[in-house]
Amino acid sequence: MTTQAQSNVPDTQGINRFIPILSIGLLFFIFGFITWLNGALIPFLQMVCELTEIQALLIAFCFYIAYVVMALPMAKILEKTGYQKGMSLGLGIIAVGCLLFVPAALTAVFPIFLLAQFVVGSGLTILQTASNPFIVRLGNEESAAARIAFMGLLNKAAGVLAPIVFTSLVLSGLPDVNQESLNAMPADTRAVLINDMSVSLIQPYIGMAIALGLLALVFMRIALPSIESDDDAQSAGGNSDVATTPSQSKQILQFPHLVLGAISLFFYVGVEVVAGDTIGLYGSSIGVENATTLTSFTMVAMVIGYAIGLVCIPRFISQQTALLSSALLGLVLTVCILLSSNTDTGISNALWGWLGVQALPNTVTFIALLGLANAMVWPAIWPLALNNLGKYTAQGSALLIMGIAGGAILPMVYGIASEAIGGQTAYIIMLPCYCFIAYYALWGCKKQNW
Repeated sequence: MTTQAQSNVPDTQGINRFIPILSIGLLFFIFGFITWLNGALIPFLQMVCELTEIQALLIAFCFYIAYVVMALPMAKILEKTGYQKGMSLGLGIIAVGCLLFVPAALTAVFPIFLLAQFVVGSGLTILQTASNPFIVRLGNEESAAARIAFMGLLNKAAGVLAPIVFTSLVLSGLPDVNQESLNAMPADTRAVLINDMSVSLIQPYIGMAIALGLLALVFMRIALPSIESDDDAQSAGGNSDVATTPSQSKQILQFPHLVLGAISLFFYVGVEVVAGDTIGLYGSSIGVENATTLTSFTMVAMVIGYAIGLVCIPRFISQQTALLSSALLGLVLTVCILLSSNTDTGISNALWGWLGVQALPNTVTFIALLGLANAMVWPAIWPLALNNLGKYTAQGSALLIMGIAGGAILPMVYGIASEAIGGQTAYIIMLPCYCFIAYYALWGCKKQNW
């Protein structure tokens, strides 16, 4: 096992090892910033475009469904371009998506926002497909979760900043609003405020597009090592082959721990997005102030979780134990969400109120704390699912990336449930998700045949 894993470490002779680590770390920061902008964007666009909760969650749906629709096409592109040029291309695609926010903001036409989200998600698909295997294969397998946890710290730190920066840039000079206060305004006052809010999106997204375009040019110039194993090189004739042919698809489906890992990622990304992207919607619906910043609370919890994982794995606990602990904590916190008060702020007062940080209703506090439960799921599943895949590692990575579709589907399920049974009770959909993740940690990751 160790010999196999060590053979996968890229040859960095003559290459400063700090450069690829820093480069991929920068990509993970970008993943986090752009992904968790959705937590602020969803309640914001609900107000600007006057949407129902289900309609607002289409913002997350279009973003994450791109991972399913574009995973195999982007894998084909990576086959032609290689990983490094593919990363540059992905950054360029995201920049184009950001530019699409300009006509969307000028017209306040919701379908244009959805198109922009899909384009941004498509760009992130190619970046994720290239960067995650790189981190898994950059050292021995036993410490892979710790390496991903380090990247996760950068990713979630960006997630902490994104809603705060969004609120600061977009809502600066505008009164603090939420769905409850907006509904109480006179129609003419509301129309003027909505127009001002929409136009305020233009400059920040133009700035993001310029920055991403410049970064795409930088990635064309830097030197990154190859991550292919010897088996990959032989099977691809020395070229990086990441596309999945029909015969290869059948072959990788023979690995139960990979398939079950992809299903676990589906549920994990779903509950992660529900925790990060619906907290603002739910907070706005019950009148919590600064609802567009609430995702930052979830991200802070995730940063703490990643830091714990970075220290403890594999020194004190295994990747499998970390995954099981995360699933069990998720189950406990979900039950707390269902049973707690949406007016009492006792939990947040005890945890951080003494620091002068905004107090939150107990329900919102427990939603935020789900970030702690979710933090180590992604970095634990990846190495467990890619274990012993050999030359099929790249195809296995593409399959795992498709599991991100959970971020598209489960928030919509939450939205439907929320309108039917109420926002608080709708969080019950997360219980079976955490149960499956616990199953994978206990048995699924060990399953070698069907």
